[in-house]
Formats: sequence, structure tokens, C-alpha cells
Amino acid sequence: MKLNLVMIVKNEERSLRRCLKAAKPLVDRMIIADTGSSDKTAEIARSMGATVLEFPWINDFSAARNFALDHSDGDWNLVLDADEYLRPCRRKDLERVLNSRGGMWLGGLTRYDSYEDEDGISQSASVLPRVLPRGVRYEGIIHEQPGGNYPCYGLPLAADHDGYLVADKGERNLSYLEEAVELYPEDPYYQFQMASTLRNLKRREESLTYFREFYRLAGPVSGYRAGGVVLYLYTLLDVGSQACLDEAAAVVEREEGALGGFPDFCFVCGLFYMKRVLSDVERYMDLLPNIEKCYLKCLRLGERPELGGVVGTGSFKAAYNLGAWYEVSGQTEFARKYYKEAAKAGYGPARERLRMI
Repeated sequence: MKLNLVMIVKNEERSLRRCLKAAKPLVDRMIIADTGSSDKTAEIARSMGATVLEFPWINDFSAARNFALDHSDGDWNLVLDADEYLRPCRRKDLERVLNSRGGMWLGGLTRYDSYEDEDGISQSASVLPRVLPRGVRYEGIIHEQPGGNYPCYGLPLAADHDGYLVADKGERNLSYLEEAVELYPEDPYYQFQMASTLRNLKRREESLTYFREFYRLAGPVSGYRAGGVVLYLYTLLDVGSQACLDEAAAVVEREEGALGGFPDFCFVCGLFYMKRVLSDVERYMDLLPNIEKCYLKCLRLGERPELGGVVGTGSFKAAYNLGAWYEVSGQTEFARKYYKEAAKAGYGPARERLRMI
């Protein structure tokens, strides 16, 4: 079996050496298409043993990736970005899984994204189709995806991604996404990406138009649907109007059966019930027990990185919110118990609450 690393890059001197150092032991060749770097990216790539190809940028990410793939002779191609760093993995373990299935399928890499939020640095996990069999090519001018509708199965392969900590590409991506949505208005994936990008740019009310279209169009088996529904709910809660809370209530009720085993969904449901009660305590008092139930269910489900979502919604973040619930409801011993559980995972806000009660 021949496994090649295939990448596209531009001005990635900050992270490329670390990326290639982590991937090199796992692959037979490293093939990199440079789309116009003006820094030391190409020099670093060559010094690490990669083949560097020049590809003039034509505002199409799939075209660049496919150009690089066309120069690969691998049976399988591992696709990474320069700000992604593979965690240790033995080649024989990866080969064993790749050889375990017949037919055409895609290998899923679990990526852990670091990002800043009110807690400092948090992480989310997602499973991405990044190990492609020979012949598979990309589609889409941005947020490109492998074509062919092949199934994706998880591999013993994970990577850390730090790009969100150093650069916000939302404004850059917006014009590409506007074009994609105009060209393919019935494509739920582009609707979701547009909604997510606008949300990240703090244009939340505007993003809801696209979240609603995504929700209308996305089929039940779409790999990104669960995460998209959760992000839709968060956006409705962030806007926080009564109409948005009513809309969130309808989504929660509709999705409870399908997404009830997803820790991120249960976590955002806990936040929803809290906001719903606070919006009109007398009217919604009967929903109060649901807050506790949601976070207890998160802890029963545990962390599920294979489903994607925020790290901690099945463990320390849920424990902390449960502790906060018990604290405000006067159940101090239960509050201490769950704050301690969250603090054991190194969660700073939990340690702070333990000092305060």
C-alpha cells in the first residue's frame, strides 16, 4: 500500500514544519501545491522532503486540491492543511483499518479545533473525510468536499488544529460562500457554511436566514446536520427574542428523538430550558426540572468525539453547569460534587466556584 500526503498551501511558514514533521513518519511521499506563497513556505516544504508544485490561484479550492491529487501515485491520499498536526499513530494500525474494507470509501480523521471563548481556550471535535482512495476528487469552490457520495468510516487518526487561534478567515471566505449559495441555492451544506461564517462574524440575526434554509434542506443522514442543528439552536438563544425562543422550542421538540444521544444537543437543550424559564418564570416553571435532566444526560452519554461537538459537553462543561444549577437552587453539597468533577478535568471556572462556596 502506498499512502501519500497531499496538501495545498499559501504563506504557511508559521506552522508547516510542525505539520510535516508529524505526518512524515506515516506517509510514503509528501506532495504540496503552493498557490502563491511570498514567505518561506516552499523552502520549508522542500527541506522536509516534500515535492513542491506551483499552482496559480484561480479562486477555487477544489481545483487546487485536485491539481495536487493529480500528481499523487498513492493508493490512498491523506489530505491535511498546514495548521493541522497529526497525533501519534502507527502506520501498521492505519494500514490494518484501510485494508479491512472493500470497495470505495473515505477514511475519517478526528480533528480537534482549538478556539477562544469566554472560558479561554476550548476545543471542538469533528470527523472529516481526509484519507481518500485513488481517484477521488474534490468538489466546490470553498469548503470543498470529496465527490462521489462515498461512505466515510473512522480511522485511528487524529489531528490538532490551531488555525482559529491565529487567523479569522471569515471575511475572506464570505465572498466565496456568497457565490456558492447563489450558484447552488438548494445545497444545504453551503447554506450551513454561510450561516456558520456569519455567526462567527457576529452577524447572528443575518445568519438565521441561512440556518433556516440549511434546516429545511438538510437530509437526516447528512454528516454535518447534527452539529448544524446545535449551532442553529445556539444562535437562536444568542439572539434571545421571544420569537427565537419559540422557534428553538419547536426545533428541540422536533429533534429530541433523533439527536437525544448527542451530548452537544443535550447540552444546548439545558441552556434552552434555562433561558425559557427565565423569560417567563410563572409560565414556564414546569420546565425547570428539564435543566437538571439535560446535564445529567450529558454526563451519562459521556464524551463522543466520533459524533463531533465541543469537548466537555459530555464531561466537565456539563458537570460545571450542573454544579451551577445546584448552587442557584440551594443544593450546595451537590454543587460541590459536580464542581469538583469539573475541576478534576482542569476546568478553571469550576475551581473558581469551589473557592467561592
